[in-house]
Amino acid sequence: MNRIHGLSTLTFGAVFAFAVPQRSPAGAAAREMLAAHNAVRARVKVPPLTWSNKLESIARQWAASLISSGKFEHRPDSNYGENLFEIRGSSASPAQVVNSWAGEAADYDAAKNSCRAGAQCGHYTQVVWRDTKQAGCAMARAGTREVWVCEYDPPGNWQGQRPY
Repeated sequence: MNRIHGLSTLTFGAVFAFAVPQRSPAGAAAREMLAAHNAVRARVKVPPLTWSNKLESIARQWAASLISSGKFEHRPDSNYGENLFEIRGSSASPAQVVNSWAGEAADYDAAKNSCRAGAQCGHYTQVVWRDTKQAGCAMARAGTREVWVCEYDPPGNWQGQRPY
């Protein structure tokens, strides 16, 4: 089966990562990120995610790579689900990042199990993917550009399968 990917860019105008222990994130940013994910998941009655240091480390490395290369693209040949978010000229909070992805729910047609024509909803479906158990996220910043990466295990967005 094929996974469906999407990118999210918001244009407004040092590498930072959430160093947290497994399952119980320490640090306000990591707790906010996990809480935001789990609030969205609760709305569709799927189990909460737990935090993964391993996924956080992978996300940190990819966010740093995207910042240093100036690119904005998914990690090639990844074994994990991945959501990306970019903002320029401003900064975002973890809740704002997740809420950006969750906002795609309006473009998800559950009856057809697809995004509405011309719309993107893959970030949302990855956030709420029932079989996903763990997440780890990081953010990197350079100048006025901020890139957020979240990795998910097991990955979601399998074509032909429903997120919940």
